[in-house]
Amino acid sequence: MAEVGAHLTAAPAGGDRPSVFEAVAQDSLMAAVKPALQHLVKVLAESNPARYGFLWHWFDEIYVLLDLLLQQHYLARCSASFSENFYSLKRIPMGDGSQQPLATAGLPKRQHWKSLLLLVLVPYLKGKLEKLVSSLREEDEYSIHPPSSSWKRFYRAFLAAYPYVNMTWEGWFLIQQLCYILGKAEHHSPMLKLAGVRLVRLTAEDIQALEKKWAETTSNQTHSFTSRVQSALRKALGGIAFSLSTGLSVSVFFLQFLDWWYSSENQETIKSLTALPTPPPPVHLEQEPSSALLPGLRSVCPLCRKVRVNATALATSGFVFCYRCAYGYVKAHQRCPVTGYATELQHLVKLYSPES
Repeated sequence: MAEVGAHLTAAPAGGDRPSVFEAVAQDSLMAAVKPALQHLVKVLAESNPARYGFLWHWFDEIYVLLDLLLQQHYLARCSASFSENFYSLKRIPMGDGSQQPLATAGLPKRQHWKSLLLLVLVPYLKGKLEKLVSSLREEDEYSIHPPSSSWKRFYRAFLAAYPYVNMTWEGWFLIQQLCYILGKAEHHSPMLKLAGVRLVRLTAEDIQALEKKWAETTSNQTHSFTSRVQSALRKALGGIAFSLSTGLSVSVFFLQFLDWWYSSENQETIKSLTALPTPPPPVHLEQEPSSALLPGLRSVCPLCRKVRVNATALATSGFVFCYRCAYGYVKAHQRCPVTGYATELQHLVKLYSPES
């Protein structure tokens, strides 16, 4: 069954309250998946920018859409997120008595939509904020704005305040987890409290009900065209969810290894282990119209078509531009204007001639 799978077991007799290890582990499951998928998309985009470049440029939006579909599917069928169901947990509304609703009953609409928004929207906005802070720090280092401009003063004040805001956010979660460990709180995460739910373990009755619901769904025969389309869509979504559940249960170690291997702490080790000679120019330039636009003179900028001023190379491709041209283009498009390789502001390398 898609929602239960081989990883589900009956709840132990020690109560329905999950341990802090179960609660934290399910939180970290999806956090390990996104960086690994992001790296795979980056490899695809760099291998063929024309075909896969849009995947890298819109990765956050594509990922949040897939995450939305996945979490909606599991909340509707199992009263739990994907990672919570993976660890045999479910959500129940706050204030319920000893008689807990079955996982197949679903959450009340208010708790359902609040849970969905907090599961999907909050991580998306937090990731966007972190990228904004990173880009502002790069702009502070490479910016062509004068130091006295009001815009530069504003984002410098924002950058100064952000670490304290982030520390407060992370401290809120840490205090909540400590209270949960000490038995002073029913939630290990503030997001659960805001959603008005708490986590409990699946019972044997929940597992039986989920299996029965899945069997009924697969055995129902529909006759109208609309019903058949809806049934096909549900089966397709269920198949995707089942593939993700089975695939993640098998490859979670591999995904976490990818996350560790390509983390910033290991980049120097990776460079020393994988150091190679300088590669030849990109082959695909011979087939792209952008290569025909390269100037004949090496001292001319490919963007403004004038003699370069403050020559600056892009570390991702090796092509040289005017600093102002390269800065504006990379800031707007996050790619090399000639090769299409994914590029950030920190990849701008100022060149100094012997005369200067």
